[in-house]
Amino acid sequence: MIPRRFEPIAFGFALSGLMSSIISAISTFRAVGVIPNFAGVWMGAWIPSWIIAFPVVLVVAPLARRIVHRLVKN
Repeated sequence: MIPRRFEPIAFGFALSGLMSSIISAISTFRAVGVIPNFAGVWMGAWIPSWIIAFPVVLVVAPLARRIVHRLVKN
């Protein structure tokens, strides 16, 4: 198992992977439609997207938490 101290990184990894895969699939589908090599084209779009999304999530998540914390009443 992963030690508790790595939970934010593991969360960012999972979140960025899932979100970038879904968004890249939708974008790829809208760009090329259903083609015989759709999975290959999608993977070609997803991997670079995930490489960008993972560090962005790690940087942006704390900012988003602070914004939400200010918006939520105690």
